[in-house]
Amino acid sequence: MQVRQLGERVINQIAAGEVIERPASVIKELVENAVDAGSTQIEIVTAAGGKTLMRVADDGAGMRASDLTLAIRRHCTSKISDDDLFDIRTLGFRGEALPSIGSVARLAIQTRHQEEEHAWAIAVEGGRETPIAPAARAKGTQVEVRDLFFATPARLKFLKSDRAEAAAITEIVKRIALAYPEIGFSLSGADRQPQKWPAARGSEPQLARIAQILGQDFVDNAMEIDAEREGVRLTGFAGLPTHHRGNAQHQFFFVNGRPVKDKLLLSGLRGAYADVLARDRHPVVVLFIDLDPAQVDVNVHPAKADVRFRDGQLVRGLLVGAIRHALVQAGHRSSTGNATVALDALRAGAGGYSAPSNGGVSTSVSHAPGTAGGRGADYARADTARWDTGAFRPLGDAGVAMPGFADAAPAEYGSQTGLADIAVPSADARAGETPAETETTRLPLGAARAQVHETYIISQTADGVVIVDQHAAHERLVYERLKEALAKKDVARQILLIPEIVELTEEDALRLNDRASDLAEVGLVLEAFGPGAVAVRETPAILGDMDIQGMVRNLADELAEWDTADGLREKLDHVAATMACHGSVRAGRRMRPQEMDALLRDMEATPKSGQCNHGRPTWVELKLSDIERLFGRK
Repeated sequence: MQVRQLGERVINQIAAGEVIERPASVIKELVENAVDAGSTQIEIVTAAGGKTLMRVADDGAGMRASDLTLAIRRHCTSKISDDDLFDIRTLGFRGEALPSIGSVARLAIQTRHQEEEHAWAIAVEGGRETPIAPAARAKGTQVEVRDLFFATPARLKFLKSDRAEAAAITEIVKRIALAYPEIGFSLSGADRQPQKWPAARGSEPQLARIAQILGQDFVDNAMEIDAEREGVRLTGFAGLPTHHRGNAQHQFFFVNGRPVKDKLLLSGLRGAYADVLARDRHPVVVLFIDLDPAQVDVNVHPAKADVRFRDGQLVRGLLVGAIRHALVQAGHRSSTGNATVALDALRAGAGGYSAPSNGGVSTSVSHAPGTAGGRGADYARADTARWDTGAFRPLGDAGVAMPGFADAAPAEYGSQTGLADIAVPSADARAGETPAETETTRLPLGAARAQVHETYIISQTADGVVIVDQHAAHERLVYERLKEALAKKDVARQILLIPEIVELTEEDALRLNDRASDLAEVGLVLEAFGPGAVAVRETPAILGDMDIQGMVRNLADELAEWDTADGLREKLDHVAATMACHGSVRAGRRMRPQEMDALLRDMEATPKSGQCNHGRPTWVELKLSDIERLFGRK
């Protein structure tokens, strides 16, 4: 077997295959070089998704003629001091990617060092260099790449459409821009709408840049993160659980200023949101990890997309702990976008004439037959305005003794002949509210006023209306109490007078029996009852009267999907979440006024009560201004 040395051109093309996967990879290397050069403004221009043109210009330090000559040679860099590969304090190695790019494309560089009288230019085409020559340019560097992969046409077949490649470039620039708010970025070209992110100024430049890229909506629904442990610091912003997305594209991690997509960090993020978010939804986060460069290896991936921490569990524990602490601090806070979603749903579901209001918002008004604009005397009794009074339960006048909803006869709340026949509290009655009731409306979730469809609680706040999903809210309250009891190993149980026998498949019964000791820790005591059944003898006292049959069957299904890598505590929390769902106030149950107010007060005092265990919002607030826009008053 004959062994021979490959030529320099082939070596560079092989290296290009590792570093340059697509146009976005080129942009990443060039923009990172511009950042490391101390630029304050970086301009990116592309065409055909970067396949035919990519140009990156900056106002950074630039290079001298001798540096430019070396920059296009392999294994030349200005970014490692003392040959220490474990003390990386920059984003990339100037020159590392340039020879690779030049071997598969047409590369042209113009640069001017601040101490040079003029600029210098050099070009590389398919691995062939041209002599360096003087050029005219202001301070900084411009790198132009044309006809990517023209020297290796087979690679072109693996590129996606121009639109997809342009989107990948946009994503790369956004991630770098998030990490460096003090630098202005502009992105333009024939294949896209121009985008600009000016250098952020002011007392909170990082927050300003996040608003530029992710929008003010994320800023309004984000929790600030700032934690440190053993020399590792975590800062940034994490979205509320009710502010989520259908994919993980809005999760941004940075390690010492470097954008990364690390499996360890993604795993920690899932763990932090495990009991507040549905499995098919993803949180929105912008998080920065800063630590000693010696504690992280950034060279485990050719494109430096992955990193390896010396103490990965320390970093993961810090991430999980910091986000969970922020979720507790957020209390009953919920996404501000819930009101917008609710209003859009109301507008979409309303029939009749739709006209823009003063603010440009479309509102729907139903006109009764035979009336002018719906303002006739019979408008209140029109068929289109009928209410199902069997589902609407007003609390009644203040100061008047109210019977429990379960004891009230439907006739007490009006017939179904129309709106005018419904017994609602009068303005005079509301004027007679006691000071205590007035104070209650000033609380975050207000004072309960009615129960609708025996599922939703309507409460009045100082400047709006809150709608609460009674089952989702109570589910979260029960779950948090179960977790608290679990932490203290003090889950109170209630013994069933007659054990509940649950029929199952033989496999499901075996799974439950194998986990009987774990289930006992959360207050559920069961034992085998024949080959395909279990007998439930004790249940958590906090759950009260519950659907034991449904809960046990759901637990059996979920036990089959448990990840063996999960810790015992995570598994027990998952069991507690399932039990809380079956032991909560169910939709369809009538609640007394005192019960509804007590639920609202408990929500205000309970962490994470803004969303249920599955990530759905537990309450929505409509401000008076929102309601007025809905009816065309504004």
